Amino acid sequence: MAFTATRREWSELSAFFFLLCQGCVKLGNADGKPSARVLPIAVIQREEHDGTRKYIIQDKEIHVIGENYDRHFMREDFGTVADLVLNAMKTSKDEDVAAPDGVEEFLDDLAIFNLEAKTEDRTDLHLGFYSENAPLIGFRIYPKIGGMDPLMDGGRAANIKYEQVGVRFPSPTQNKINSLESDNEILDRIGMIERLGGQLKFNDAADKIFRSNLHLVDLHFPRVLGEMVRLLYLEDQSRVSELTEQIKVINPLKIKDELIRKHGFYEYKMKEFLLSLANGMRPTKLYNGAESAIGGMLIMDPNGEVICYYKGERQVFGDFLFNNTRFMKGDLKKDHFGYLERENGLFYFKLNFKVSLVKR
Repeated sequence: MAFTATRREWSELSAFFFLLCQGCVKLGNADGKPSARVLPIAVIQREEHDGTRKYIIQDKEIHVIGENYDRHFMREDFGTVADLVLNAMKTSKDEDVAAPDGVEEFLDDLAIFNLEAKTEDRTDLHLGFYSENAPLIGFRIYPKIGGMDPLMDGGRAANIKYEQVGVRFPSPTQNKINSLESDNEILDRIGMIERLGGQLKFNDAADKIFRSNLHLVDLHFPRVLGEMVRLLYLEDQSRVSELTEQIKVINPLKIKDELIRKHGFYEYKMKEFLLSLANGMRPTKLYNGAESAIGGMLIMDPNGEVICYYKGERQVFGDFLFNNTRFMKGDLKKDHFGYLERENGLFYFKLNFKVSLVKR
C-alpha cells in the first residue's frame, strides 16, 4: 500500500524536484507573476535524514553528494516524478495524498525519507546560482497548491492591546461581554462595549519582544499596526495594500499630507515590516535586523511553476509582498484574545493577527 503525505509535504518536494529538472528559476515581478529574467541554478543544498546533501546540476544528470552518499540521477526523472506528484494533488481533495506509482521507489533510491527538510533556521532549500562554488542562499517554499505557511504566525505573542475607556464596567457586565457567543464574537463583543458607552483605544503590542521588534520598523509602527488589525475585525478588510490605503486616510500618526502622498510613508513602513518578516523576524524572538539564514522565497503555483524572490532584488521583493499579502484573524481560544480583561486596575481588549501570502 502506497504511503501518504500531507499536501504541504508533497508541494515542497515537487518544487524541489522541478528546480532540479529545470536547472533554473524565473524571478518574479511585483505582481507575483514570472518575469523574463532567469537565474541558472548550479547547486541545491538540502538537509536530509543523514545530514547535509548537495544536488549538483549537470548537463543531463544530477550529482547527489552526502556524507555517505554519492550517486548520479537523470535530470528528467526529477521532472517526471514532480509531475506525478502534482497531478496526484490536483486529483485528490484530501489533505493526505497517497504516493503515485513509482514515486516511493524513486525516493528510496535517493534515500529521501523526509519530504520536508528538517532545519532549525526555517529554510527549506539553499540555492547556489551560476556556479557550483557560488554562495548559497537560503529559501522558504510557499506552494499555492499545498498548505502554505503564514509569513507570520505569532500565536499569543502577536496580540495587540486596546485599552477600554469611556466608562468603568462592573464585573457582571465584563462577564456578560466575555460570555457573548455568536458567529462573529469579536465584532459583537466590541459592539456591546460601544453600546454600553465604552471605547477601545490602542495601547500597544502585548508582547514585549514583539513590541521591540516593531519599533525597529518605526517607533510608532505598533500604532499603525493596531489600526490595521482593528480594520481587519471591524470592516473585514484583509489585503495589506487595501488596509494601507485606509490607514493613509485615517492617518493614525497625524503626519503631514506631503509625507503620506509624496513620500509614500505608510507604504514604505509596511514594506519594511513585510521584508523583516520574510527575513525571519518573529514575534517571539528578538530581532535586530541582521541577515538571517532566510534570503528569499520560492513561490510555486498550482501548475508547478516556481518563481523566486530574494534579498538581492529588495525593491521588487518589497513591492511583491505589499501587493500579495493579507492579514488573517487568529484563533480565539488558542491565541487567547477577544476578552475584556482587567490588568493593574484597567480593562484591556486584545486582537490577534497573522500575515499570509494570498493564494491568487
